[in-house]
Amino acid sequence: MTIALAEPDYTTIKQRQKSTWTAGDYAVVGTTLQIVGERLCEAVDLAAGESVLDVAAGNGNATLAAARRFAEVTSTDYVTDLLARASERAAAERLSITFQPADAEALPFSDGSFDVALSTFGVMFAPNQAQAAREMTRVVRKGGRIGLASWTPDGFIGQLFKTIGRHVPPPAGLMSPALWGTQARLAELFPAHQIHVTREHFNFRYRSPRHWLDVFRAYYGPTNRAFAALDTPGQAALERDILALLEHFNCGGSETLMVPSAYLEAVVTKP
Repeated sequence: MTIALAEPDYTTIKQRQKSTWTAGDYAVVGTTLQIVGERLCEAVDLAAGESVLDVAAGNGNATLAAARRFAEVTSTDYVTDLLARASERAAAERLSITFQPADAEALPFSDGSFDVALSTFGVMFAPNQAQAAREMTRVVRKGGRIGLASWTPDGFIGQLFKTIGRHVPPPAGLMSPALWGTQARLAELFPAHQIHVTREHFNFRYRSPRHWLDVFRAYYGPTNRAFAALDTPGQAALERDILALLEHFNCGGSETLMVPSAYLEAVVTKP
């Protein structure tokens, strides 16, 4: 007998996600990841004058990197507070960028509107992965490129998600966001596309494991909301597990924290 599994309630899940990413102040963490956006723009060989869409742009790392290369950039996210922070950064650098609220699973643009679509640690969190991939593919012209930076399952942030999930289980039926950080999953999401991947590392540099935890607990939505969902003993248990994870990955010695976190840099070319 075949049992049909119910599809997740994506609408409700996205509403919860919006609340998660609005909690704290992601830009405090996000700006430290700027180098990833710069690397991604180089990986897709971005040319001045190309039209670029940044999907789930957050506080705008790939957005700013593309605009610094004189591309025509449209920056989107479904969390308007994050777009506002990105707009502030663009204004400070006097960069001309179009900011537009948009859901990665329902992009409000015509087919083939862009030469390049980018996403750094953004679209990977869309609950309906296949739909988000279809939308990015749809809005890019034939021969255009999709540039992605996604945390891997085995890297530090992938393991952080697993650690949090043991204390605060994710919604039933969702695939792990970190699957975007695997070549096998990208091949499923972008069939018949040319896919080139490179395993990269971003180094989290903080004063100590405690300093990292304090920053992420206050400002990084998923960590902030996980602690908020637990009672006092649960919070203490999650804290112990995260500190142990940080100590495991720390390459900085006893005087500081330097944690390399693996991510997959992918360039997907549309046939």
